[in-house]
Amino acid sequence: MALIFRGLALALSTLFLAGCGVQSIPQSLNGVEAALAEVTNQYKRRADLIPNLVNTVKGYASHESETLQAVIAARAKATSVTIDPSNLDAQQIQQFQAAQGGLSQALGRLMVVAERYPDLKADRNFRELQAQLEGTENRITVARNRHIGAIKNFNDLVTVPPQSWTNSLFYHHEKMAQWSLDDAEAARVEQAPTVEF
Repeated sequence: MALIFRGLALALSTLFLAGCGVQSIPQSLNGVEAALAEVTNQYKRRADLIPNLVNTVKGYASHESETLQAVIAARAKATSVTIDPSNLDAQQIQQFQAAQGGLSQALGRLMVVAERYPDLKADRNFRELQAQLEGTENRITVARNRHIGAIKNFNDLVTVPPQSWTNSLFYHHEKMAQWSLDDAEAARVEQAPTVEF
């Protein structure tokens, strides 16, 4: 009789642990780390494209050195900020976003310079680099959306019962911070862009 109760207790324990996050919480954490790696990979791709874009613009607009230097400096700053997925917090994400936002602004100014030079806009290399950069910006958006989804999934697992009970008993993971805008970026996003012809 005791053997039957032990077997039943073992079966119920196995069923309870299998359905309550023992595997899903670590898998979700791995998914968050993989999504973050994809985000940083796309930012690196953008940073790798920038020197080629700057050199192409330099050939046509050599006297626009202030804008070109700003792009180079923003790229250097953006590539110097790294994120440690095992120690991810809101402050790290904010610093990373600020550096990447500065690079986005500098690239926007570079595109304005490019608009002033019709020969540059017509240059095949410039058009190809611009298309690659646009594609990379789209990939960054997709990667960030996947990362946001992975964090949401992880946060659901560690905060919503019954998986949160397993987290409380075994893992003790905290809810992860999501991507957010700093005050300056939020103010810029709230304003409608101006289109001039």
